[in-house]
Amino acid sequence: MHLDHVFVCGNPALDFAATLRARRSARFEMFATPARLNAWYVESGLVDAVAPGRETDVEQATTVREAVYQLVTARRLGEEYDGAALTVVNNAARKPPAVPQLTPAGRWTQATPEEALSVVARHAIELLSGPDVPLLKECGNPECTRTYIDRSRGMRRQWCGMESCGNKIKAAAYRARKKTAPATARA
Repeated sequence: MHLDHVFVCGNPALDFAATLRARRSARFEMFATPARLNAWYVESGLVDAVAPGRETDVEQATTVREAVYQLVTARRLGEEYDGAALTVVNNAARKPPAVPQLTPAGRWTQATPEEALSVVARHAIELLSGPDVPLLKECGNPECTRTYIDRSRGMRRQWCGMESCGNKIKAAAYRARKKTAPATARA
């Protein structure tokens, strides 16, 4: 299975919110199909298998995702929660979650798309009501709109991830410095 979803935010709810990429510019949708949504649930490690989904599952998931993003952004900026966003996330969390089962091979969690979404909503509630709230930061790459938990010493982390954004920004800064540096005589 090709893993092309990125998990750099430090919490499944934040990674879920980040599946609409580059919100301020290009807006790239990672949940283009029910299969892509289910791939995210499995790749995230929240569940091991998801029953085939429908378009309505994608619509429901993107509605919850946007509500999570609104709530996370409000909390990060110290603003009031949007009432409609609270209702969306709380309603998703009220649904029964995926339940792990013990098998001879270890833990196995089979879910419906609705159960998997409930697990994500519950992660959002735990995050936004927990001790990591002061650690929420938005990626320093202006093109990126991921929010992540900064657990670095002194909260000095600037990017959601070096792979995804840090290297791009550092390389661009290096190229810019090279362009503007005066030509030095070569010996």
